[in-house]
Amino acid sequence: MGISNSEFDKNISQMSEGQKKKVLIAKSISESANLYIWDEPLNYIDILTRIQMEEAILKYNPTIIFVEHDETFVKNVATKILLIEK
Repeated sequence: MGISNSEFDKNISQMSEGQKKKVLIAKSISESANLYIWDEPLNYIDILTRIQMEEAILKYNPTIIFVEHDETFVKNVATKILLIEK
C-alpha cells in the first residue's frame, strides 16, 4: 500500500492523514474477519493505493459493508448498492 519500512518507526500521530488511512486499512484487511465495515475508505488515499484496494477486493472477494462517495469505486467493487436519500 505504498508504506515504506521507515514509516513503521513513526508514531501514528506523526503520520499524514493518507498514511494513517493506509495503516488502518492494512490493519483491517490483515485481520481475518467474516465482515469488514469501512467508512469512506478512499478518503486521503492516492490513486495507486486505490487501485491496489480495488484489485485486492476483486481478487479475494471479502464481505464488506462500506460507505463511499466515489461512484467509480462503488461500481467497480460493490455487488449490491443501497442508496439512502434524504
